Amino acid sequence: MSHHPLHRHDRGMTDKIATRRGRAGWTVAALIGLGLIPVIAGGIRMAELTGGAAVTPDNARFLASPVPIVLHIVGVTVYTVLGAFQFVPRLRRRKVGWHRRAGRLLAPCGLVAAVSGMWMAVFYALPEHDGPLLAVFRLVFGTAMAASIVLGLAAIRRRDFTAHRAWMIRGYAIGLGAGTQAFVLAPYYGIAGPPDQLARALLLGAGWLINLIVAEVIIQRWPVRFSS
Repeated sequence: MSHHPLHRHDRGMTDKIATRRGRAGWTVAALIGLGLIPVIAGGIRMAELTGGAAVTPDNARFLASPVPIVLHIVGVTVYTVLGAFQFVPRLRRRKVGWHRRAGRLLAPCGLVAAVSGMWMAVFYALPEHDGPLLAVFRLVFGTAMAASIVLGLAAIRRRDFTAHRAWMIRGYAIGLGAGTQAFVLAPYYGIAGPPDQLARALLLGAGWLINLIVAEVIIQRWPVRFSS
């Protein structure tokens, strides 16, 4: 068997490529898995809207004015699922056209998700388990999500790929907030039961903050892997 240095180098490069592809696959799977939580919840809500569900305190506001929630569900679904594939380095580097076309769809979907979420926070009647603080959080993080997408678009127009990548990661992290919030709420329910308005607002706010912290770690520690 040959032990030529070039052969060892080739094997090393092959191993590195395989490792990167494996990590990319796990990244996409994890992001889609996290995004499936709001997607499934949205699918259940859509079934209520289209299936003639009985009016309850939980769904009355959606049945009375379905357009904002439908826009929100569609925007979030496309943004979270398709957006996960923007984190695959091979797609960005070798299929630049695909990355750009996907981005042209993702940006408006993300903006629709953010703006419709804020509209609902302002104009829908607050359900019993929500409160003013949670409405404020939704406005703050919705604004941050929309601003991140707009700043990301502005950055790519001036060919600032580093800023584009950073802002888009932040916007996507906020968009995935509902998935993380489910994992934050679950142990609280198991230990203390349903949270009151204040606890619920703080727990949901923590979900968004966790995602933003992870986003900043990715931005700072893996600039090459996630660059456009």
